[in-house]
Amino acid sequence: MTSPATTTAPGAAGDGVRLGLRANLAQFSLLVAVNALVGGMLGQERTVLPLLARDVFHLSAYTAALTYIVAFGATKAVTNFFAGTLSDRYGRKPVLVAGWLVALPVPVLLIFGPAWGWIVFANVLLGVNQGLTWSTTVIMKIDLVGPERRGLAMGFNEASGYVALAATAMATGAIAAHWGLRPAPFLLGAAYAALALGLSTLAVRETRGHARAEAARHPAPENPDHHGELTTGQIAMITSFRDRALSAASQAGLVNNLNDALAWGIFPLLFAAHGLSIAAIGVLAALYPAVWGFGQLFTGWWSDRVGRKHLITAGMLVQAAALGLVATGTGFPAWALAQVLLGAGTALVYPTLLAAVGDVAHPAWRARSVGVYRLWRDGGFAVGALLAGALADAYGPTTAVWTVAALTAASGLIVAARMYETHPRT
Repeated sequence: MTSPATTTAPGAAGDGVRLGLRANLAQFSLLVAVNALVGGMLGQERTVLPLLARDVFHLSAYTAALTYIVAFGATKAVTNFFAGTLSDRYGRKPVLVAGWLVALPVPVLLIFGPAWGWIVFANVLLGVNQGLTWSTTVIMKIDLVGPERRGLAMGFNEASGYVALAATAMATGAIAAHWGLRPAPFLLGAAYAALALGLSTLAVRETRGHARAEAARHPAPENPDHHGELTTGQIAMITSFRDRALSAASQAGLVNNLNDALAWGIFPLLFAAHGLSIAAIGVLAALYPAVWGFGQLFTGWWSDRVGRKHLITAGMLVQAAALGLVATGTGFPAWALAQVLLGAGTALVYPTLLAAVGDVAHPAWRARSVGVYRLWRDGGFAVGALLAGALADAYGPTTAVWTVAALTAASGLIVAARMYETHPRT
């Protein structure tokens, strides 16, 4: 008799493929480490790049300074969509390795770029890297663990990425305070990319067989929209609009990353305008993703116990309250509390949304559904940067923060009204 955490699944992948965290612990742990390096690549920019735009390239307009986030978000969103399709067609590992090959020039461009256009191009490449690698590590962990521990798996995946992002943001802030904004902070990114490429090439194993094995024993869905033989266009429509849970998750993901773009691009400039040092800004830039990252170790597991919907709703409303505190605060203590609340709200939402998509999508097209969801979610970076930049230029950064707070609260209410509970136990 098998335990709930480990299932032997015969079928398309051949007999003997085992689903479950315990049965695949070595590969799962390796993928956690690889995703930490994915997060670290993003963390090298969180503290330094907004200040680089202001102090080195002398970009005074918020909209101009945030073009790198627009480039990153738009590229990552589109890459997420294709990552799911490519991983179904060619396998997960080739997509992961390709993502790390694309990452290699990023630190070089950030260090030596003589004009702002070079920095924007570096973020185009970073968006491709993040879309291919983060999407693939998500899909591979879902493949390995099976349905029973999906929330826990997503908690570990997202925690590893965002804890590494936080640690790198704090480290680069400290490095920049002592050795300047370039080149020293970005040497961490160069080391991350080289190490991750080696691990992905030499140690990571293909997991597509696990998804095929799960699909072979997957019960026929009651909803005819959710049968296994669907085109990519049909999957995009179901995930984006037709299924109430998937569409609610997609809009919540977009709004969540819309407010993350605000935190990434506007918060450091807002804090600097109030006289905070680079080191203090680095601490605040790290505090939010640190709470977000560590919190997901609990919230992913919690969603496996109590379901997905209510955690997502609560998380969006907590984020909205945190943004309101940023708008009203004027010093480090208030902003530190706001960053903690923002991280806690995001921790409730982030792994739970991915787990909900994994609950609903059929294993035969789950990778593509994850890609569509992540297209919407990471499109929020581009939308958030454009919206926050335009509002900050026209009315000031505080108005931008209040507007995004209102949108985040509205998104949580949409989840409460539209989403159905997706966890199979619940």
